[in-house]
Amino acid sequence: MTKTQAQADKMIPVTVLTGFLGAGKTTLLKRILTEYHGNRIAVIENEFGPESIDNELLVQDSDEQIIELSNGCVCCTIRGDLLNTLTDLKNRHQKGELKFERVVIETTGVANPGPVCQTFFMDDSVAAFYRLDAVITVVDAKHGMETLDTQPEAQKQVGFADRILVSKKDLVTDQEYGALRHRLLHMNPRAEIMPVHFGEIDINKVLDISGFNLNTILDIDPEFLKEEHPDAAHDHDHGHGHDHGHDHDHAHAHGEHHDHDHHHHDHHHAHHDDEIGAFVFKSEKPFIPERLEEFLSGVVQVFGPDLYRYKGILYMKGMRQRMIFQGVHMLMGAEPGKPWGPKEKPSNTMVFIGRKLPKDVILNGLNQCLVQK
Repeated sequence: MTKTQAQADKMIPVTVLTGFLGAGKTTLLKRILTEYHGNRIAVIENEFGPESIDNELLVQDSDEQIIELSNGCVCCTIRGDLLNTLTDLKNRHQKGELKFERVVIETTGVANPGPVCQTFFMDDSVAAFYRLDAVITVVDAKHGMETLDTQPEAQKQVGFADRILVSKKDLVTDQEYGALRHRLLHMNPRAEIMPVHFGEIDINKVLDISGFNLNTILDIDPEFLKEEHPDAAHDHDHGHGHDHGHDHDHAHAHGEHHDHDHHHHDHHHAHHDDEIGAFVFKSEKPFIPERLEEFLSGVVQVFGPDLYRYKGILYMKGMRQRMIFQGVHMLMGAEPGKPWGPKEKPSNTMVFIGRKLPKDVILNGLNQCLVQK
């Protein structure tokens, strides 16, 4: 998974757009395909059902798999598998037949994004040409709770997300939105949650997120950390850059007045026994590198299919630099990050998101990998 920044800059970034049927991802996609945004985007459509975009945009009946649109975008249907389609686009791009600077893949509403993401790490020629940028998941505020209760795939879509766009917020009360947001946060504290109205969102909030870039900051919603470790509500390192310029939807999380609220939140949501959940490991002791590597390899072997996304900033014994690591299912990568600053207290922060993960086993195992002093 490791690439130099110069290599990464030359690669074609890919955004995976997912969300359950009717959540509004097609509306968002139509906007990307029709708006003049100066980006030439190749859109790979994985679903040509009744709500597919071709009925309105691509009225001409074409046997051609790839159609160029007026704003410079390219629309492409998957006839074979995703790997073939990506390879076909790559070959045409390299021959100069098609021009595009990025790719958006719309998955079917019932798809698990995991295998789509893995495609970019499994095939060498695809991995050398494309850079997986992020998974964007659209959740319907009106039906989101019910969908998450009844559809395991919808939970996976949330677990994999780098950013969650909540549509139809205007159709629910502030309290209902708050309850949904709280639930999404517990399933995935890494993903920034943003309301989106009829697909109207700054395109830059969807593209170039670098969710799969090892060197991006490990940003966990402070509200989640406060609930995970009530005693550490104020001690979780505000220097971590939680508010780095994004229009975060959780400014209130920084306020003291919110603390008394959490207890009734918990029993309010207790009946949502979601299979997908997240937990965080934090420690100021350094890891013993060999021990950690052995333990994580074991975790990935045993729980890989149920590990959706995991990421960490690690303090390793004998290293002046932090290590950055992340993984998807059984694919794990690590590389050195920047050195710890003179005033920085080195520490470990890791987040694991997945299905029915044995939190205590993993946390205890990680503790065993630390230098015991």
